Amino acid sequence: MQDQHKALACGGLAVLVWSTVATAFKIALQHLEPLQLLLVADAVSALALFLLLAWRGRLGLLRTMPWAQVLRSCGLGVLNPFLYYAVLFQSYALLPAQEAQPLNYTWAITLTLLSVPLLGQKLRALDLAAILVSYAGVLCIATRGAPLSLRFESPLGVALALGSTLLWALFWIGNTRLTTDPVAALFLNFLAAFPCILAAVLLGPGLPAMGLTGLLAGAYVGLFEMGLTFVLWLSAMRLAARSPQGTARVANLIFLSPFLSLVLIHFVLGEDIRVSTLLGLGLIVAGNALQRLKTARS
Repeated sequence: MQDQHKALACGGLAVLVWSTVATAFKIALQHLEPLQLLLVADAVSALALFLLLAWRGRLGLLRTMPWAQVLRSCGLGVLNPFLYYAVLFQSYALLPAQEAQPLNYTWAITLTLLSVPLLGQKLRALDLAAILVSYAGVLCIATRGAPLSLRFESPLGVALALGSTLLWALFWIGNTRLTTDPVAALFLNFLAAFPCILAAVLLGPGLPAMGLTGLLAGAYVGLFEMGLTFVLWLSAMRLAARSPQGTARVANLIFLSPFLSLVLIHFVLGEDIRVSTLLGLGLIVAGNALQRLKTARS
């Protein structure tokens, strides 16, 4: 029972932190270009993960990891954080936070679709229902409550937000073949991505100015979106797995994140939350819940 309480505490804290990142993205993007934000966040996250491995006495894992695992981890770093966050941050630069955040939340549905050709899984009735419900929510948000019009304020922004879910799903499918320590693998992801991000910055907007607000916002994103919060969530799931139904209880906490995020988007960023956003997010969450129901039955 003690493990379950710790799991819920870790999971709840992770969800609270993740609820702040959409607001942090928009604040950071007022001071940095998307690629510049990614450069700062990646550097901070890689450093934080390295220090965490050192504190846990697990740096030796990097020396003993099989080369096939090292190369796969480094290759996956091109997908995430490089391509995934480059696309995601650009979508936030083009869309209001209340639109970009829920659209990105459809990654679980994208993962289901990709699992058919890449993992040989089959779509069942609940899968199809989840897909239809979730993408009805996407249409409601993207058209701002006029789905029959098929008019989008920023078609590119919507395409990028949905495209980021494709990259995220591909990253996690690629991770299914990793057998190494997940924190060590994540560190290699961020380490391998850094030269790619740096090259893109030098070829594009150039190195960021040393403005304190932008750098602090980028550091916050690196610590609490990309790095340490993932470790906190992983700890919650491992603790929860020690008790019956524990994993499901902790996993369900993630449904709170997008709604808490909207509260911060309204009060911190000053965005007026549209009814279409709430309705669309409700449909997306309902689609994800259907996915969880299918998993629970399995």
